[in-house]
Amino acid sequence: MRDIQLPGRSVVHAVNGAAATSHPLSSLTAINILQQGGTAADAAVAACAVQCVVEPMSTGIGGDCFALHAAKGGDAIEALNGSGRAPAGLSCDYLLERGIGQIDTQSAHAVTIPGAIDAWSRLLERHGKLGLDTVLQPAIRLASEGFAVTPRVALDWSRAQTKLRADPVAAATYLKDGASPVAGDIMRLPNLAKTLSEVAKHGRDAFYKGWVAEDIVGHLKQHGGTHETDDFARHSGSFVTPISADYRGRTVWQTPPNGQGLTTLLILRILSGFDLSAFSALSAERIHLETEAGRLAYEVRDRYLADPDHMTISVEELLSDEFITGLRSRIDPKRALAIAVAPGPVYRDTICLSVVDRDRNVCSLINSLYFSFGSGLVSPKSGVVLQNRGAGFRVDPAHPNAVAPNKRPLHTIIPGLVTENGRPTLSFAVMGGSYQPVGQSHVLTNMVDFGMDVQEAIDCARTFHVGGNLELENGISAELETSLRALGYTINRPDMPWGGAQAVAIDWQRGTLAAGSDPRKDGCALGY
Repeated sequence: MRDIQLPGRSVVHAVNGAAATSHPLSSLTAINILQQGGTAADAAVAACAVQCVVEPMSTGIGGDCFALHAAKGGDAIEALNGSGRAPAGLSCDYLLERGIGQIDTQSAHAVTIPGAIDAWSRLLERHGKLGLDTVLQPAIRLASEGFAVTPRVALDWSRAQTKLRADPVAAATYLKDGASPVAGDIMRLPNLAKTLSEVAKHGRDAFYKGWVAEDIVGHLKQHGGTHETDDFARHSGSFVTPISADYRGRTVWQTPPNGQGLTTLLILRILSGFDLSAFSALSAERIHLETEAGRLAYEVRDRYLADPDHMTISVEELLSDEFITGLRSRIDPKRALAIAVAPGPVYRDTICLSVVDRDRNVCSLINSLYFSFGSGLVSPKSGVVLQNRGAGFRVDPAHPNAVAPNKRPLHTIIPGLVTENGRPTLSFAVMGGSYQPVGQSHVLTNMVDFGMDVQEAIDCARTFHVGGNLELENGISAELETSLRALGYTINRPDMPWGGAQAVAIDWQRGTLAAGSDPRKDGCALGY
């Protein structure tokens, strides 16, 4: 238990249901849906839709969605890949012929077909009770009637003002008198409310066919995109077989490539060869081992991970004992490795949420625009912020992650689930772009190796090696920083924290739930 004389959050304990999200209105919506008789899937979609309104820099219906689901306390884990593909007219040759060697994050070429609405529909068809019409109503009301901006959302919004001003539609929609809103301001998004209402009434086809798709395609074409309405009409997400690895008697589940969940499993497999509990939770030894495991796993990710139809090595090979032993043997306990790897661009956007219902259906869901406000492009009639997930492609025909027609890019968003003895015990995720595998590993090792409860595991100070630096949150002491420098790390103190975790644990023996939410965000965990 936390020291109650110090600032902090208590774990939320509940019997019937629990939800953890990064926005209070989203958490409240999830609980309301559960109390109406909805399932974990119903509550997750409803909560996510709300965040697409109230946290628009982090997520939106113009983005993608991944989910992991366990039905009624069983271990038949299902994975949902709701990522979009590149338009049929986009290829390496197309870009190289125009002198484009890298897809700009604010280019129309960065906009892959949004997969979120299709993914929500598929999740509800299989595991929901209430349907899109019911679960989208809270988001529609907030977009239409208005919502009060919260502090962390206001801060993140302010950091995207230049991007929003680059597109007149984005500026008119998401700036207030030419500037980002501040905490306590009321914002309304009537065009987005109209689009959500269309989807609620007519289903997922209202987004992928008809005036919404035409509006999006028209705007993208004005910005040089190759998109056609056929690209939207043919979009389809899918349920796929999840991947997993054991960590100290627990099975950790991830969505397979094109997501980066494999990176989390690689980190945990490497760390399983070390006794982390021999050190303190905030020690140079523990941070060093986790940092090196992460750097090695990202090296593998950036070399091999891509759309599974284009990978040159299998997941099974990458998780094999032989491959993992080879990676683990490279770690020097006394010195940082000389690895010239910078895992992806630095950004901290996305939302994740976890929900468990009365019947112990479990849903871990993550929805994203990639960068803050995605590409910065907003379609004029529908009010849809368009993601820039295509910036994750390489413009290199020889690379497995090369951009190609109808191909999915390497994806960063990863929900997580843990099972023990054939039952789910933890639904969790840690948003934050490339940070997510390190974040998931950190939260999980906090619980497994250091005995932290779900809230303590989320609160614990974080580090991330990126851009050649080991970044330390303010919770890392100056003394510990000195010890890490002695190991050969170049240290940086970032101006923003890393990630935002949301988790719900299941205590089968006592029949209760324990939920935690990241204080680095505005949200909370709730239960009933």
